Amino acid sequence: MALDAQPIPSLVDPFGRTIDYVRVSVTDRCNLRCIYCMSEQMQFLPKQELLTLEELDRLCSAFVRRGVRHLRLTGGEPLVRRGIMDLVRALSRYLNSGALDELTLTTNGVRLAQYADDLAAAGVRRVNVSLDSLDRATFARIARGDFLDRVLEGIAAAKVAGLRVKINTVALKHDNAAELADMIRWAHAGGMDITLIETMPLGLIEEDRTDQFLSLAEVRRDLESIWTLQELSDRTGGPARYVRLAETGGRLGFITPLSHNFCASCRRVRVTCTGTLYMCLGQDSAVDLREPLRASRDDTLLDAAITRAIALKPKAHDFALPVRGAAPAVARHMSVTGG
Repeated sequence: MALDAQPIPSLVDPFGRTIDYVRVSVTDRCNLRCIYCMSEQMQFLPKQELLTLEELDRLCSAFVRRGVRHLRLTGGEPLVRRGIMDLVRALSRYLNSGALDELTLTTNGVRLAQYADDLAAAGVRRVNVSLDSLDRATFARIARGDFLDRVLEGIAAAKVAGLRVKINTVALKHDNAAELADMIRWAHAGGMDITLIETMPLGLIEEDRTDQFLSLAEVRRDLESIWTLQELSDRTGGPARYVRLAETGGRLGFITPLSHNFCASCRRVRVTCTGTLYMCLGQDSAVDLREPLRASRDDTLLDAAITRAIALKPKAHDFALPVRGAAPAVARHMSVTGG
């Protein structure tokens, strides 16, 4: 169905929040095996279960037609999906028409140098790069892969291509806690925002996340002994709360699903690479969009499924502070939901 067909009401959840931000996973596969994200011996989905690029385009188009202004492509690692640039170029038509404000990407950066110029040419203006350490040995331990040099090359290439880069760093008590201030200095010196993220109880992994959980409330207190943190009202559609460091001039975000609930202003949903729409990262409630997508070339069934899903969006997630030995709050891994 064409985007300029009969308009359909925008997406408003039961709590009056307009949903204008959708994160779409294009694959559950990844070229890293970060210790907090997935098991070392992951069993990935059969390729036939994934939406095709054409189906992903149609799905994203349905959301844009319903008033979504921000699309973020995620994974797994989106740049390992074969043909990913075909999808990015196709979706860029909504940037050109003004129907979409922003098309962005979250990546681990390993393949970013290869794609940076093409992403910029397609209208992508910023990318988020997941980076948990600037120390080669620490990076390799966390990511289970010695790829730090390639990630840094990717970040440099993105900046040369004109992409704004934001760094996402998961705070880990035993791996990078002592390095966080240095990472903030490095990011701000390079003109990049950085966001710190608490570990989230998603999926079974080898380690007990209790051992690695680091409250960002505690981290913030430590940072306040180094810098002056000025509160900002900035909102990007995501869960981060921002401050500016007076001494560096740079922006620092905090994503705190466990120590400080961020749900009140949530206006986003996530779609997996198999077409499952999760209304909340921290709950299992979901609506299948693949079946109506494939049942008809007309989008009537798909639109009805999206409407039904938004009506089920909860007020808040079910994450709780970690308890040793407890099962994860949600059984699925982040790589399945979309990082």
